[in-house]
Amino acid sequence: MTPEFLKPFSEMTPEDYRELGLKAGLEIHQQLLTEKKLFCRCPAGRYSEQYDAEILRHMRPTLSELGEYDGTALMEFKTKKNIIYRINHETVCTYEMDDTPPFEINSQALDIAFQIAMLMNYKLVNEIHIARKQYLDGSIPTGFQRTTIVGVDGWIPYKGRKIGLIQLGLEEDACREVSDIGHERIYLTDRLGMPLIETVTEPVLHTPQAVADVANILRWLVRSTGKVRTGIGAARQDVNVSITGGTRIEIKGVPRIPLIPLLIYNEAMRQYALLQIRAELKKRGITEKSFQAVSKEVTNHLTQSSWAPIAWAIKHGEKVYCVNLKGFRGILSTPTQTGKVFSKEIADRVRVIACLTRIPNILTSESTEETISSFAWKKIRRMVKANSHDALVLVWGNEQDVNTAVKEIIIRAREATIGVPSETRQALADGTNGFERILPGPERMYPDTDLPPLEMTAERVRELVKNNPEPPWEREKRYKKTRVPEHLHQIIMSSPLAKLFDKIIKDKKLPVSRVSGLMFEKTRHWKRQGLNLGYITEDVWLAFFETAKTNPAILEIGDRLMTEFLKVPGLGIDTLLGRYSPPKLKLSDIDRIIRGSLNEEIREIEDTGKRIRYLMGLVMDKCRGHIPAVMVLEKVRQYIQNEKESV
Repeated sequence: MTPEFLKPFSEMTPEDYRELGLKAGLEIHQQLLTEKKLFCRCPAGRYSEQYDAEILRHMRPTLSELGEYDGTALMEFKTKKNIIYRINHETVCTYEMDDTPPFEINSQALDIAFQIAMLMNYKLVNEIHIARKQYLDGSIPTGFQRTTIVGVDGWIPYKGRKIGLIQLGLEEDACREVSDIGHERIYLTDRLGMPLIETVTEPVLHTPQAVADVANILRWLVRSTGKVRTGIGAARQDVNVSITGGTRIEIKGVPRIPLIPLLIYNEAMRQYALLQIRAELKKRGITEKSFQAVSKEVTNHLTQSSWAPIAWAIKHGEKVYCVNLKGFRGILSTPTQTGKVFSKEIADRVRVIACLTRIPNILTSESTEETISSFAWKKIRRMVKANSHDALVLVWGNEQDVNTAVKEIIIRAREATIGVPSETRQALADGTNGFERILPGPERMYPDTDLPPLEMTAERVRELVKNNPEPPWEREKRYKKTRVPEHLHQIIMSSPLAKLFDKIIKDKKLPVSRVSGLMFEKTRHWKRQGLNLGYITEDVWLAFFETAKTNPAILEIGDRLMTEFLKVPGLGIDTLLGRYSPPKLKLSDIDRIIRGSLNEEIREIEDTGKRIRYLMGLVMDKCRGHIPAVMVLEKVRQYIQNEKESV
């Protein structure tokens, strides 16, 4: 079966996505820049690969307040994982290990979350209620994450319209995963419990690029506060995607915003293909009720196989089973994403839930590569009573895991008759995605009984408003008026130095391009050189620009002067600035310097422009940092012109 495919990614238009009925939204998680964690007093942001002890846990599902189990929790329970936590005594306490109750919520984190909520135009809650969100993947040792909502029904501007924001949550971060192989998953706990906000947008975006644009707006907005962490892992994007006839799929862990459009395209393609598969199965008379599958052990028929994956499995005492999917011929090889076919959906389920992590972990009768012999396939077909309309899937492993795998193969194949199953999927580096877990339902949330409600008084909110930065879109309008270089707008708005920059250009009356270039372009260059920017405090910047106010020429040597300061911080900024404050030369000194710089080589240059440039270089060697270059250039041009006229 070869379905009608979408256009290549580069050829898709907004009209194409509109025809698909694409709807997308975002869930953005951002760590807050606090000193302590959210519900204990351990330090936040202190990472280390070192650990003092390991703790082993097995996770089990619990009933919700309504007496129901969450589907995701049940799926995780089937994996039978050994969860190992590596703990460092400097970053973890007994709270994280669920041995003591939580402390009161971190007030610093709560204040930051409320300030960000104000910037996003949320309606603020007046009372904080803590809830528990169940996580059975082991990423949180307690089996649940403590979370609360600080604002609802917000918005941000985008291309002349308002993008709705459903809610802003404040919650604790999870562990860092070290490895996940077979039935063993290992975590580091240093990140666990760090304060994190979650911004959830409405699913009102209809092109992949619009989603990336909004993600960037939200990214720069929170960074404009100077109160969030930056760097790898500090911000993580999840994208929710659906098309007409499909369902909401959550793509988790998008590492980079530029990858979002390709991820959305591939998920739209996947849902489109799954809907076509459902239509084809229906045409063949295969529905959820009429679906049939047969499974049998076929190890004895493959003992002579030379295909490495199966030969290795049998040699090590593993079992091989075959699943006959009745009427599925051609379905397993149907393309679903760029470079992937439907059988990959099955292989992912087997890898995640049955923990068969050696790749390949399945083999289908529709494989085009050289695998087991045709003679072996014939014997297997007879054993499972397969006809020419059926598709076969082989899977191997220890008896317990392979039994789980057989059940998952049948479950996923039956879901093909329904269409698009609700899943959380993992973002992959090539712009495709893979199965991660069943999409959680409302059953995973329930009230936390360890912490009482906390009132957010009007006085506290008013105090937070005073210290809140200007919204980025308002600041950008002002930057356009003051002619801040456009390519620096977002960089400045997301920098902790933004307020200082605004103060300097307002108070010092200095050229905006010079100030912004030095503070936000040159600093990146210095950082790449390995220089410690921590030495350039606000006081250092203020001292430099105060000197520039009385001696504008110093702006021209700002790069050289600050580099020298960073390389020899013990020298002191006052000592360096003292060389140029007050300036040692005046405009009246230029004529003397020009005459002293003349030589026969200059007089032999016939081209006037070259002669000016040559003389300018000699004169600036003596005037740089004391007299602005534009004034020196005017004098040099005048001198050369006068000399030319006198000849």
